[in-house]
Amino acid sequence: MIETVVQVDGARRLRSALKQAGDDLSDLKDAHKRAATIAAHASAALAPYRTGRLRATIRASGTKTAGVIRAGTSRVPYVAPIHWGWSRRHIKAQPFLSDGARDSEGRWLPVYENYVQSAIDTIQGA
Repeated sequence: MIETVVQVDGARRLRSALKQAGDDLSDLKDAHKRAATIAAHASAALAPYRTGRLRATIRASGTKTAGVIRAGTSRVPYVAPIHWGWSRRHIKAQPFLSDGARDSEGRWLPVYENYVQSAIDTIQGA
């Protein structure tokens, strides 16, 4: 199984401010999952396709601290060599997860911007 992580600068400070304001951060978990879902769909579109098994394993999840894209299962264990490559086996890297997250940034970044703005509005209104 392989994971791709996109780091957002200032996220730790935002979580800290929200905790101090009494927020339980469940909304942030939802924002992470929505953003990761957008990136996962973009990554699936870029995934190499033979049988469709690899593409079917790409999924997204969200926690209070991160949005995560995962790919691969015990039945599809070859995701890491395909994504990162394996020079000894002459497998060229095809970083579809990383590329999908980067290419879809314009679509998932507004999810965070909207969350941050609503969090600021909530803090100022409290």
